[in-house]
Amino acid sequence: MNLVFFALVAVAFAVAAVRQLLWDAGGLDEVAPMALLTDEMIAAARASVELAIGLVGVMALFLGLMKVAEQGGLLVIIAKTVRPLMTRLFPDVPPNHPAMGAMILNISANVLGLGNAATPFGIRAMQELDKLNPHKGTATNAMALFLAINTSSVTLLPTGVIALRASLGSTEPAAIVPTTLVATLCSTIVAIVVAKSLQRFFATPPPDADSDRVGQPEGQEQQLEPQTANDMPAAPAGADEAYPLRVSLFVLLGVAALVPLTILYGREISPWIVPALMVGLLGFGMAKGVRVYECFVEGAKDGFQVALKIIPYLVAILVAVAMFRASGALEAMVVAIGSVTDPFGLPAEAVPMALLRPLSGSGAYGVMTSIMQDPATGPDTYVGFLVSTLQGSTETTFYVLAVYFGAVQIRRIRHALAAGISADIAGVIAAVVIVGLLFGAL
Repeated sequence: MNLVFFALVAVAFAVAAVRQLLWDAGGLDEVAPMALLTDEMIAAARASVELAIGLVGVMALFLGLMKVAEQGGLLVIIAKTVRPLMTRLFPDVPPNHPAMGAMILNISANVLGLGNAATPFGIRAMQELDKLNPHKGTATNAMALFLAINTSSVTLLPTGVIALRASLGSTEPAAIVPTTLVATLCSTIVAIVVAKSLQRFFATPPPDADSDRVGQPEGQEQQLEPQTANDMPAAPAGADEAYPLRVSLFVLLGVAALVPLTILYGREISPWIVPALMVGLLGFGMAKGVRVYECFVEGAKDGFQVALKIIPYLVAILVAVAMFRASGALEAMVVAIGSVTDPFGLPAEAVPMALLRPLSGSGAYGVMTSIMQDPATGPDTYVGFLVSTLQGSTETTFYVLAVYFGAVQIRRIRHALAAGISADIAGVIAAVVIVGLLFGAL
């Protein structure tokens, strides 16, 4: 991200400088290229803060609803549903091992868009998987597959992107729910197939690989486990149980059946999603005996913290993107590569988003925001729907690999990166296809 950020700023400055040196004022109303660059930088910094503040209310709404669902036990229900499938995906992990429960809770949280809850469970899963690892410092097949699934997890509700679209004035903020579902289903299938296919070509090292934990001061390894473990939430009661396999298969078929329905009726269904979601989750909470008002308010409080925390990231990337656009560099790039990517349904404006998403979640978030803020695109155009789907259906692969593997000092990641990148590519292709089918580009 450091390289991307600096490259945007440096290229923008260089292009503006050349235009400034060649500039010949044609009229009193014409603004000099460098002066325009300065004005756009200040305007983008101001707009970043205004955007984050405007996002507070919508983010609080969705986080409040998710808190009600979590307290009502929806996470446990999903965990019990997918456990029979997980035991077949991970034959090397004992069914009742703590690693299995942590992985299920992590994936379940990702399905519901609970990113804050997913990360602690993911780190806990890696710690438990490492206890089964005979080759310390080297990723096991289970670790690689878990990371691949984590970076491509099926997403039923991309709450953060829906909230941003609503804050930017979208008339169909939830229209990306069907497109995100289709894209994540495709990316998850590819992640599993690639991880399973490649594991035979990446042999594990001999048992003396324990010495691979080099470069760590003595005692640091022992300190990481308790410090990280203290922050890990306990598994909810009942999360280690499972429904019969037939129930899991029935649910899986139900999710698969949503794919053709979203293609045929996606635009008709999307206006109903947000109101039905609020009624459904609050009704679920009431049925489970949750004090929905107090629980909603508790969850909504996090909306303020989340919105405020992203201000520095928004300022950095939005200012850089504004400079890139104001300098004329973006226009030159669009002209250069637009003829190549447009026939495939990937406009040049969305290419930086597709490339940046696996590298930096905050950077991609800023690029997506700048695209949807642009009056020429907006949130409800094909480009707006596409970048929203890309954000909701792909993961920050390099960040996830660094955090999860770093938590257990894995140095040899084997085929995990290849599987994650393959899933990202599949997600981009699937997003282009489904958005094109639903919103008219194909």
